Amino acid sequence: MGAPFSGLISELFLQQMEHVLLPRLSTRHKIIDYFRYVDDILLIFYSNHTNILIILNEVNAIHPKVKFTAELETETKINYLDVTIHRTPIDWKMSIYRKPTFTDTIIPYTSNHHTQHKFAAITFLYNRLKTYDLLTGEYKREEQIIHNILENNSFPIRPQKTRTLKLRKQKEPNPIEKQKWATFTYIRRETTFITNIFRRTNIKIAFRTNNTIGNKLLHKQQATEKYTLSGIYKLTCPVCNKVYVGQTGRNFTVKFNEH
Repeated sequence: MGAPFSGLISELFLQQMEHVLLPRLSTRHKIIDYFRYVDDILLIFYSNHTNILIILNEVNAIHPKVKFTAELETETKINYLDVTIHRTPIDWKMSIYRKPTFTDTIIPYTSNHHTQHKFAAITFLYNRLKTYDLLTGEYKREEQIIHNILENNSFPIRPQKTRTLKLRKQKEPNPIEKQKWATFTYIRRETTFITNIFRRTNIKIAFRTNNTIGNKLLHKQQATEKYTLSGIYKLTCPVCNKVYVGQTGRNFTVKFNEH
C-alpha cells in the first residue's frame, strides 16, 4: 500500500484472476455479462440458474488476502459507480446515483481560484447530464440538483442559451520545437492579464493555488542537529567555569563562532 507501482500490481492480479477464473465461472454459472471498473464489478446473470453466494465463495477462495462482498439488486435496481441501473422487462434505464454522504460542496464561485478550476466540476455535471441515457423525468431532476449546487456555491445561474461557435484555425505545432509549460500561482485578474501575453507563444499556461489542504496541514519538522536550531543557550568557560546565558534567533553554530 502506498507504493507507486501498487496500482499496477493490483491490476495485474485482477486481470490474471479474470483470465483464469472468469471463463470457468461463466460456463458453470451461466453469467451473461461481466463489467469491472478498478475494484467494482457488475455481474448480469439468470437468477434461476445462478447462485451468487456460490460464486462469491469461489472467488474468495482464490487468495486469503483478497475478499469480495456482494450486493444484490433491490426492487429491480442496483447502484454501480455513479448510476442506478433500473431493470425493466424489455431493457435497462439509468438514473444518477449519489451516496448518502454526498455534499453539494464544490469550489465556491467567490473563492480565489482560476475560473477554469471553479467551473471544472460544473462542466463535468452538465456533460454527464447530456451523455447518460436517463429515465423520463430524471433529466429534469438532475438539472434541478445542478442548479441547487450552483446556488449553494454562489455561482450565477443563467438560462442556457444557444451559442454560436467561432472556429479558429490553430497553429500547426513545429515538430522540432518542444512545447513548454509554465505554472502561475493564481492571485486575481492580474494573473490573467500576465498569462494572456503567452497565448500566441509555444508556452502553455497552468494555474495553481497556495490555498490547499496540504499547505494548511503542513507540519514543519525540526532539524535533527541541535546546533542548527535557534533559541536560548548557555556557554561555560573552560578556564574559570563562569557561565553565560543568551538568546539568539540565528542558529547556535553562528552565534558560538561570534563569541
